Amino acid sequence: MHELGIVFHIVKSVEEIAAENQASKVNKVVLQIGEVSTIIPYYLKDCWKWKCSKSELMEGCELEIETIPAITFCEDCKETYGTVEYGKICPYCGSEHTYLKQGNEHEIKEIEVT
Repeated sequence: MHELGIVFHIVKSVEEIAAENQASKVNKVVLQIGEVSTIIPYYLKDCWKWKCSKSELMEGCELEIETIPAITFCEDCKETYGTVEYGKICPYCGSEHTYLKQGNEHEIKEIEVT
């Protein structure tokens, strides 16, 4: 379950940002997760609740997850397409010379503090 490690990293980053801004409480974090990132949102939220319960600054903090669609780029025809729908083979020209352009990342989008 790599979600626990991801949560530890995100909470540490959020706590550092909150401290830099003299925040007394973190109420909400919006996290963007790529569609093919292998992060399972249900597990992430479960780990999030547990980790936040261990921190006075983060206790009760809501985690909102936004999905970043997976997009693949074809080097031959220069088109982009939905990775989940078509996979590695370009639906426009049939080429296998493709690469994932977005959808494997995760990043903090927003932090709400008081």
